[in-house]
Amino acid sequence: MEFIKALEIDFQKKNNPENAFAMAKYMRNHFSFFGIKTVERRNIFKAIWKENQEEIAKNPRKIALQLYSKPQRELHYCAIEILIKQLKGNYKKEDIQLLEKLLITNSWWDSVDTIAKNILGEYLLEHPLETENVIERFSNSENMWLNRSAILFQLGYKQKTNFDLLKSECEKHKNSNEFFIQKAIGWALREYGKTNPEVVRNFVNQNHLKTLSKKEALKNIG
Repeated sequence: MEFIKALEIDFQKKNNPENAFAMAKYMRNHFSFFGIKTVERRNIFKAIWKENQEEIAKNPRKIALQLYSKPQRELHYCAIEILIKQLKGNYKKEDIQLLEKLLITNSWWDSVDTIAKNILGEYLLEHPLETENVIERFSNSENMWLNRSAILFQLGYKQKTNFDLLKSECEKHKNSNEFFIQKAIGWALREYGKTNPEVVRNFVNQNHLKTLSKKEALKNIG
């Protein structure tokens, strides 16, 4: 695809080995990088997107999957941004298969958290009848990143938050020794606490959460 070719060429021109080394180290060497910082990456991405709008509009899912199969992390970020912008308001029921594939591929907190909040969360707002089955399946999965996504997908829902569902997820995973799960529980509760602090405080006080989860949940509440 012309868009992907052009993107790779321009990213390669801006390749910065020193930055790439530091970025890879920060991500515990799970991924390779071109070494392009966020602002510059987005500027390049935006310019090439503008030149290839028709191609992207016709093939957002295919392009995203191809980008996600590449080794460099910057291309994964571009894939996610394409889906956020192109699919909002246009999610198909079967897109959950694509979302799940992205969540379990090249998984780390930076991609999973963005997908959970901005893609999975949006998908379930558009297909609310899928919520129970999807979250139950993700929550019961042996894949920790799907578990984390089931806890975090309501970030930004505010008054639309299904607190009973959030409580259920927190209770189910509250004894996990996994850092990313403990952190997710605290983060999800803290975010909803901005909308309804009293119910979050009561929930935390009535449940034996892990120290990290409790600390994160009450950070802005006290």
